[in-house]
Amino acid sequence: MIRRRLLRRCSISRPLPPTSSRPTRIPSFNPIAPRHFSNYSTEDGSPGKWYELPTYTPSITPSSLGKELCGGSSSPGGDLTAVKWVLRCCPHLPRSLVQKLFRLRQVRREAFDGSGEPGSLQKLKRVGAKDAMNSGDRVVLPISIQELSDDKKPELRCSEEEVSFLNSLVVYKDPAIIVVNKPHGLPVQGGVGIRWSLDDLAAAYLKNEASEPPRLVHRLDRDSSGVMVMGRTQTSTTVLHSIFREKTISASESEIGDRKRVLQRKYWALVKGCPKRSKGLISATLGKVAVDDGRSERITIMKDAHDKPSQTAVTEYRVIKPSSHGYTWLELCPLTGRKHQLRIHCSMVLGTPIVGDYKYGWQAHLDWKPVSFSSLDMDLKDSQIEKKVPFGLSSEDGSISGEVPKLHLHCKQMVLPDVSLALQNLRLSSDFNISELESLEFSAPIPPHMQRSWDVLESSATT
Repeated sequence: MIRRRLLRRCSISRPLPPTSSRPTRIPSFNPIAPRHFSNYSTEDGSPGKWYELPTYTPSITPSSLGKELCGGSSSPGGDLTAVKWVLRCCPHLPRSLVQKLFRLRQVRREAFDGSGEPGSLQKLKRVGAKDAMNSGDRVVLPISIQELSDDKKPELRCSEEEVSFLNSLVVYKDPAIIVVNKPHGLPVQGGVGIRWSLDDLAAAYLKNEASEPPRLVHRLDRDSSGVMVMGRTQTSTTVLHSIFREKTISASESEIGDRKRVLQRKYWALVKGCPKRSKGLISATLGKVAVDDGRSERITIMKDAHDKPSQTAVTEYRVIKPSSHGYTWLELCPLTGRKHQLRIHCSMVLGTPIVGDYKYGWQAHLDWKPVSFSSLDMDLKDSQIEKKVPFGLSSEDGSISGEVPKLHLHCKQMVLPDVSLALQNLRLSSDFNISELESLEFSAPIPPHMQRSWDVLESSATT
């Protein structure tokens, strides 16, 4: 309600022509302070103050750089839309607020014909979210944005023990990215009823010397764990988003084969049963269906998806280690990034649901019986039960030797381009050969409940 009133109070004005600026390969975006202009008028002729954004100059955008890192071609400027330009210039503004500004037609653009002659200034007009940006365009926002940008979330207060635990999750960091080993049970994003989330905690305590808080690039389910990448700047986050998106598009179009994969993710999962083949490629169409009389939705495999929204999901798998107890360790490599695709592929395609997956493998847990062990050291069990874990995370066993096993799905390894080095080299020289860029590799140990299940099965195999 407060934001709506502020938006309605905004008056309209036309800014002065922009001064010349020197183009940069990967520009740095900082919003310019608003000024009052009364000598220009808009469609309704009302003057006022505006929040000016930098003049748009075509350059290789972060999203174009991400596409180029994936082996695609890029062109200066690309297909940059007005909403993308505003989000890049104003990373402090929520995406939902920016989209609302466009819906309420509160965003204006001052365009130039490029002649540089007096009178070449065009009339300030409304701009749509999907309108393409042209060289020399300047977008302006309502002055109320400056007040809204000062809004802050309630400050998170963590103990020294909790901060130390957060820092222990960091696997790698450089000026562009930060990589963490997400623990089981910690939500990635905040929401109703969620007190602690990785994005809020990272913004509060993993910012370190950076000028911007870490931003989410991809997701892991709350009950999953493992390697997770976050961008440390708006530019690097956009590059990473583009890399993940291009990876998904190319895999969906069946461009797999021997093509170099600049983004690789390897998950470990313990499943109930054993696939018929020791390795293979899964490709299935996923879509949402209504359940519980329309009160909720569920993702499933769509056999006839011609008239329903659906997405192709592709996964490579191989057997790591079978077990005599009817369990199998699998390595899963998602080539697309669909929600719950690994869990669905294991349960509905391979017929081997992941241990602890009560959403897609609930039938396999109806007659659950813990795996007993004999020679495993009892001290291991005691240490798991009594150990305290911060942020309300469960300290229960959760292995296959317990009554209620946790989800056994962990992102163990990730390979992606060195985004920091790419940005540094492109700032120094536009002739930098991206194809020569080396990749970074990250790994994270499996969580305690999965390690215990491994030890239980190993112990049982030797007895």
